[in-house]
Parts: sequence; C-alpha cells; structure tokens
Amino acid sequence: GILFNTGAGQHILKNPLVVNSIIDKAALRRTDVILEVGPGTGNLTVKMLEKVKKVIACEIDPRLVGELQKRVQGTCLANKLEIKVGDILKTDLPFFDACVANLPYQISSPFVFKLLLHRPFFRCAILMFQREFALRLVAKPGSKLYCRLSINTQLLARVDHLMKVGKNNFRPPPKVESSVVRIEPKNPPPPINFQEWDGLVRIAFVRKNKTLSAAFKSSAVEQLLDHNYRIHCSLHNTVSSFLICYILFLCTVTYTLTFIRVKKINIEKLNTSRVFQKSLEEIPENFKIAEKIQTVLKDTGYSEKRARSMDIDDFIRLLHGFNSEGIHFS
Repeated sequence: GILFNTGAGQHILKNPLVVNSIIDKAALRRTDVILEVGPGTGNLTVKMLEKVKKVIACEIDPRLVGELQKRVQGTCLANKLEIKVGDILKTDLPFFDACVANLPYQISSPFVFKLLLHRPFFRCAILMFQREFALRLVAKPGSKLYCRLSINTQLLARVDHLMKVGKNNFRPPPKVESSVVRIEPKNPPPPINFQEWDGLVRIAFVRKNKTLSAAFKSSAVEQLLDHNYRIHCSLHNTVSSFLICYILFLCTVTYTLTFIRVKKINIEKLNTSRVFQKSLEEIPENFKIAEKIQTVLKDTGYSEKRARSMDIDDFIRLLHGFNSEGIHFS
C-alpha cells in the first residue's frame, strides 16, 4: 500500500459513515460541480461522483492522483471526474457550486480566505478541519478562541460547526481531533474594502486583551498609518488641483455651451465632503499621527475597548471613523 505523508497532511478519511454524513450535510444536487481539495485515495470522491454532475479533484501528490485514476478507471464515473495536479494555493480556482473536502490541515487558513474571496460565488463549503481551527472559525466575541480568523471569516460568511470527527476515523490517525464546518458566503458581500478591514483587525488582534488605545501606540503601527495618511493627503491634493483646473476651464467656456448653465461655481457645493476640504490644506509641520489616532479612538468610543469583546459592527464603525479622518490601513 501507499505510505502516507503525514507531514503533508495526508490522513485518509476511512469511516464510510462519516463520509456519508458529510455528503448528506452538503445537500448535493444532480447538476452540481463540486470542488474537492486533497481527495487522497478517493473515498469521498467516489461517493460524490454518484450524486453530482462533476467533481474537480485537486491533488498535489502524483502517487495519490494515480490511485484515484485507477479507482474510477473503466467505470461510468470516470468521465465525471476531472483531476488537477498541483498546489491549490497557487492555482486559480475553477467554477464550482460547492466545495467538499477533507483538507490538509496546514493550508486551512489560506484556503478559507482564497475560497471566500473567490468569484463567482459558490453555494457552500463543507470542510474538515483540525478541531481547534474549526472552533476558532465559529468563536464569538468574548470567547477565549475569538481571534482575527473568527471575525474575518464571519464578516464574509455564515459559519456553522456541523460535527466532531475522532482521530480514529482516519488512516493514519492524526494527533488531533477534527471537526466538519459549513461555510456559506454572504451574497452580496458586505460593502467593505477587505484589505482595509483586515489591516485594522490585524492591529487590534495582535494583543487582543490590550485596550485599542494601547494597541495603536506601537511605533510600527504609527509609522505605517503616518505613511498611509501622507499618501492619502497627497493623492487627494492631486485630485483637488485637477478638479479646480477643470472648474476654471468650465467657467471660461460656459457662455458658448448653451446646454451648460453655470453662473457661479461654489467649490463647497461641488464637494461637501470633509476629505475634499482637508485635501486643500497642507499637513502642518507639527502634525503627529499618534494624536490623530487617539482622537479617533476617543471620538468613536473605542479607546478603552478590547478586540476580544468587539463584534463586526464595532469594527465597521471604527473603520469608518478612521477613514473619515483620512487614516487608512492599506
């Protein structure tokens, strides 16, 4: 038989009852295209092929690819299976309706976010994870396991813990217990720039038990935000200068363009945002980003809050507070 590489996360799900339970919870449809990552010897793959239109199996180990091909060779299932050989994290995901997989545990986090940022949207993912990772995905504010992974995943998807799976259901058995999780992406997604969001959350959760006031006093954080603030102001100055020139140009040609009736240009009415007005001002020489950061935290009411107890709405309000003052995280 094959010698499995446990260092690469090769733990084959051998219990047919668990396999069937996973398939039941996936609620597969005859018309579905299913993405499977790490099919191993095909215990889950073959069962899914009986129920769906197509399975796209992504496997990095050529030995297991050979085993999977042999398993369906000469059967009516062979033409419903497409095998992609390579590292799933370095590959563009194909179109699929649902993802069902016993994942190699070391790629859990990057794969989850690759999935959630994938377009077009898929219906759901039923994934096997290490137990602690699964519990972090579903953790709520105030929980010991609540972390950046929890809030980022829950921003983009609904996450449910479906069942526990003991280590003896695998061959060879892993050192840790496992869990199956259902991930359903929010469609439409929240109207938030994810890079901005993650930049804020990353800072807040570096020391999740610290107050935000303390977390943002790191010199590295202050340098990053000062750099971003100056770029933001510079870009808006450039845009503002262009707009002013364009307005002056319109004024000079107004009398020849009968379909434009501009008699008086009021810059404030053209753009009432505070960002526009601020961009016309130069950054004062004695400007200190640290003071601006602390002012935003105080004004939004989050100065003494801790990331461990803040929910999605809290971070949305805080991000809006920073962005309104020209402070950006990406």
